[in-house]
Amino acid sequence: MRKVLVTGAAGRIGSVFCVYAADSYDLRLADRRTEGLETPPLGEVIPLEIADLDACRSACQGVDTVLHLAADPGTGSDFYASYLDNNIKGVYNIFEAAREAGCRRVIFASSVQVIEGYPLDEQARTDGPVRPLNIYGACKAFGEAIAHCYAYAHGLSCIAVRIGSFEYNQAQFSVNSRNLSTFVSARDLCQLFVRCIEAENVQFAIVHGVSDNRFKRMELTTTRQTVGYQPQDDGFVQFGVGLVETERWLREHHSSVTSKR
Repeated sequence: MRKVLVTGAAGRIGSVFCVYAADSYDLRLADRRTEGLETPPLGEVIPLEIADLDACRSACQGVDTVLHLAADPGTGSDFYASYLDNNIKGVYNIFEAAREAGCRRVIFASSVQVIEGYPLDEQARTDGPVRPLNIYGACKAFGEAIAHCYAYAHGLSCIAVRIGSFEYNQAQFSVNSRNLSTFVSARDLCQLFVRCIEAENVQFAIVHGVSDNRFKRMELTTTRQTVGYQPQDDGFVQFGVGLVETERWLREHHSSVTSKR
C-alpha cells in the first residue's frame, strides 16, 4: 500500500480526499492545525508548517507520493503576510523535501486561477501560456514552474492539477456561467487525484481538474489521455441549469467551449 502524504489535510479538499482514499492508501495527514483529523482515524496525523523546510523534510520521510494541497486559498491575501510563506516558500520546501527523501511523485494543487485571464469563449489547454489575473494565480503558476524544474532537473515525477470550482457544500456554490464551466465535483476531483497517484510513466504533466461539464473552461482531452481520468458529473446538470439557460450562456459568450473535449 502506497504511503501518501497529504498536506492541507484539514482543508475543504483535503478532508474530503482523505475520507475517500483512506482504505486505498497509507495516509499521513499533515496540517498546521490537526484538530478533528484524529476522528475518525484515517491515518497518521502530524502537525506541519510548510514554511519550515526541516518540518517538510520530516513529513516526507518514507513517503511514496506527496499530495500538496496546503496553501492560502484566498485570492486577495497579502503577499508578505501570507502568500510568501504559504504559497511560495511552502511550495519550494515540499518539492525540495520530497526530492531529498526520494519520494516517487509530487502532485501539486494548482488552480484554474492560472488561466483566469483567458476570454470566457477561449478554452484553456494544458500546453497554453498561463494568464493569471491575481497574485494567488501567479503563485500557482510559480508552483507549476517549480514542478517542471524538479521533474526535469531532479528526476522527480510531478503532476500539477489545475483545480476548478470546488464546493463540497452545494448550497454554498455560486451558480454562474464561469463557475459552472469550471465546476468539479468531490467525487471527480478525488478520482483525479487517485489517477494522478497511480499513473505510470509520467515525468511531468499539467492536468485539468474539472468535471465533464457541458461547457468546459479547460479542455480535458490531455487529462484523460495522460492519467486516464473519467469524470462522472456535469455542473450544468448538477445545478439544474436547463437547455434554455445553457443556450443563453452560449449566446452571451459565443462559446467555443465544447462538451466533446
